[in-house]
Amino acid sequence: MPDALIVLLTAMTPIGELRASIPLAITSMDMPWPQAFGLSIVGNVVPVPFILFALRTAGARVEAQQNIVGRLLRWRTARIQQSWGPRVQRYGFFGIVLAVAIPLPLTGAWTGTLIVWTLNEPVRRGLPAIAAGVVIAGAIVTGLTLAGVEIIRLT
Repeated sequence: MPDALIVLLTAMTPIGELRASIPLAITSMDMPWPQAFGLSIVGNVVPVPFILFALRTAGARVEAQQNIVGRLLRWRTARIQQSWGPRVQRYGFFGIVLAVAIPLPLTGAWTGTLIVWTLNEPVRRGLPAIAAGVVIAGAIVTGLTLAGVEIIRLT
């Protein structure tokens, strides 16, 4: 499988996202950072409209299920309402950007999509906010990866 495709697919995953794809591309594949950054941004943003459409279409039905998937979605949406709800209500667009831009576990494009769905935010506000957050997170992860590579080279 070509390296570019691996980077794209890694960036699409719900847990790794670009926090995994950028370091993978730069350190393991010796990919130039602009290419790693670009592929990771595209890979991370591409699934967002599809996930949002799926949630808008079937999210409530999935949440109502009494299986592991329904329980997991209910748990995650309750956590989002509790933790991100007040921030998004207060800061709107920038609250969503912040939720996506911080490159930590349980943040990112997938969480941003859940925030937009859970809080019934308009798609016309949510999609650009998620994309902006992904670019910011990508810049942070790229910078940290390059700094780490440079530190390792110096030692």
